[in-house]
Amino acid sequence: MANPDASLANAPDALARYGRLELLARLVVEGVMSGLHKSPFKGFSVEFAEHRQYGPGDEIRHIDWRAYGKSDRYFVKEYEEETNLKAYIVLDASGSMGYAGTKAAVSKLDHARGLAAALSYLMISQRDAVGLVTFDTEIRTMIPPKSAPGHFSLLCKAMEETAVGGETPLSTVLHSLADRIKRRGLVIVMSDGFDKADDLVNALRHLRHRRHEVLFFQTVAPEEEEFPFHRPAKFRNLERPDNTVRINPAALRATYLERFNEHRRVLREGIIAMNADYHKVSTAETHERILLDYLAARSARGRSGARG
Repeated sequence: MANPDASLANAPDALARYGRLELLARLVVEGVMSGLHKSPFKGFSVEFAEHRQYGPGDEIRHIDWRAYGKSDRYFVKEYEEETNLKAYIVLDASGSMGYAGTKAAVSKLDHARGLAAALSYLMISQRDAVGLVTFDTEIRTMIPPKSAPGHFSLLCKAMEETAVGGETPLSTVLHSLADRIKRRGLVIVMSDGFDKADDLVNALRHLRHRRHEVLFFQTVAPEEEEFPFHRPAKFRNLERPDNTVRINPAALRATYLERFNEHRRVLREGIIAMNADYHKVSTAETHERILLDYLAARSARGRSGARG
């Protein structure tokens, strides 16, 4: 699949009109929608709501024949309107998100905001309302959801201006959001998830308790998954720049990988158990591939639910 970044250099007029992040998002979504072709994907916000009895004027294609077989009565399925969805993208800008490594071209924050911009553009194109929350030591930006086309530019500008900051427990921010976001919606978290796994799961459960749909994209660099370091080196805490330690990576590799994988397992299983979505995202993956995989999984899950 083509890399959209390669197209940016050849599109100076589009860059002048939209800005880099906006153009990247448009190119990614264009590629994704082309890849989906005629798939049954219905979008983020078209979700089954409830049955009601069939009446004059209802379309036959909306009849639930499974329900008819059980009750010998005609029912139609009602769906949530697309404009009902209000989504918040929660972008982690804490210090650890500044890590880039050598196997990917961008930092975790750069990769996350590219994915966030693509998701925003996709949802606003479907007339869904999208808002933005950025944070490091505390919530820095909180833009209410809107669906107006011009709102996308505002979101991109805010994301482009977001720089990495200090350290904060992600769980504290999510608890705060659960109390502040009153209307039920979709909360999309873009973070490396570097917090105590149990605390993070409890905070996400708080959002679910408030009846929000939750989607967690755990953004990691290849080096964090593989720990390919061998020679003794000085490691610096990106959230506490004055905190450095010299270690022998080869001696710690097995312990590190065991703890990293256990943290991810607890986080993933905890999120899935609350009927929320978890997706691990590598900064080495293209945004198109990530979105295609996610949308395909979501569509398959929707069809499975409809059959069940």
